[in-house]
Amino acid sequence: MVNHPKLLAAVDLGSNSFRLIVGRVEDTAAGSQIYPVDALRESVRLAAGLSRDKYLDRAAQARGWTALKRFGERLRDFHPDNVRAVATNTLRVAKNAPDFLGEAEQALGFPIEVIAGREEARLIYAGAAHSVPASPGQRLVVDIGGGSTEFIIGSGYDPLIMESLYIGCVSHSRQFFPSGNVDEYTMRQAELAASREIQIISSQYRQAGWDQAIGSSGTARALAELLEANNFNDPGVTHGITRGGLERLKRALIKAENANRLKLVALKSDRIDVLPGGLSIMLAVFDQLGIDYADTTDGALRLGVLYDLLGRSHHEDMRSVTVDGFARRYSVDRAQADRIKQLAIGFYTQLDPSDTPQHVEAKRFLAWAAALHEIGLTISHSAYHKHSAYIASNADMPGFSRTDQARLAMLVLGHSGKLGKLSQARDVEWRVLFCLRLAVLLCRRRAVLDLPEISVADGQSYEVRVPKSWVNDNPLTDYSLIQEAAEWEKIGRAYRVVYTED
Repeated sequence: MVNHPKLLAAVDLGSNSFRLIVGRVEDTAAGSQIYPVDALRESVRLAAGLSRDKYLDRAAQARGWTALKRFGERLRDFHPDNVRAVATNTLRVAKNAPDFLGEAEQALGFPIEVIAGREEARLIYAGAAHSVPASPGQRLVVDIGGGSTEFIIGSGYDPLIMESLYIGCVSHSRQFFPSGNVDEYTMRQAELAASREIQIISSQYRQAGWDQAIGSSGTARALAELLEANNFNDPGVTHGITRGGLERLKRALIKAENANRLKLVALKSDRIDVLPGGLSIMLAVFDQLGIDYADTTDGALRLGVLYDLLGRSHHEDMRSVTVDGFARRYSVDRAQADRIKQLAIGFYTQLDPSDTPQHVEAKRFLAWAAALHEIGLTISHSAYHKHSAYIASNADMPGFSRTDQARLAMLVLGHSGKLGKLSQARDVEWRVLFCLRLAVLLCRRRAVLDLPEISVADGQSYEVRVPKSWVNDNPLTDYSLIQEAAEWEKIGRAYRVVYTED
């Protein structure tokens, strides 16, 4: 594999399309810029294979795997550090998503992260903000995807308000226009259904205000191309989307009576099935938010993923920014967290001093778990580790995928107390947890440590080697180590405390 920091790749497993973008990083005195050099798009229609009881059918899964095999060939020489793949709404809600993702990762050759709605919104805004000219004031970015629609108000490159609603061009088209038939009544019902969802956020967004409205990615660009090519927009408007243009497109669609019979310039065959649903949602967006004109951009989620990946390679990982914000919000004892972090990472380095991407990432998660393991104290001291894990698992954490949050929550939950609660869990990082628990145990006094040389090992068993004279002077720590060993033995994992001579 080639670790070429000048080339980054993002894969977007959307509900309608799967997309791959490869970008070249150009460093300038003003900062770094990404220029797309290659792109692939596959119309997978993943959401079309989602049953009423939220199971993906085999045909939709097969379409996804086939697309990802093609993407995998294009990315075959990429280093894992230079690729990020994210999945959105359909794989957020599908009950059998883990079954699909296992084979999908094999096909692609890289891990796939299922991201939460607001994380998707953050990345969409990053992509849109980097693809349009800078402007004063605030921007509204709306991205109508296959299964969800994201709304973001931001300033510059910073998102300020983010929401994700469960309305998308695929799901809406399936619900209201399953055969492509369109009439006045059905279109009105589709608009009203979308409006009811948007009304939940419209007051807050109107109050915040914006100076520029932007529609990003597939649906917005497809609508803009139709309006522009067929002269549907208001007089004098040559690009973008106008309210009048949307109404004229709606009249044309209703007149055709079926989306498949619509004869318009620039109407692409792979957009026909989802056109009625996407149009009805955009009409509701314009109506509920009082928009008369919106510009459009191709820059959206996948470009945002590239810039987020660039930040990680430049040691500006949004996840670290988020953890720091949480530590401040929950009044974390920074000195204690830092002591535990340094000690846990030191132990992990003893177990494996290599610097593979997996081990570097494991150390990051150790640091983040150390920083956040006590945030639950703001709720209650009793079972605080459970409260900490709940927050880490369920809060909006920009930069973290759902997989990341589950990984972090597992470490936070397991940093103390009984291990039986994790014995049936999948993908528990026992080595990482061993280091974290030992560091927490040794830092119980919450003071500057004067520890002797403590060595750790793992193989047939986890092993902690401590000077005998030191544990004689620290009977509570000695007792705690013995109890810790017994806790690991309960779940069938050998743990030895070895007393060494000075």
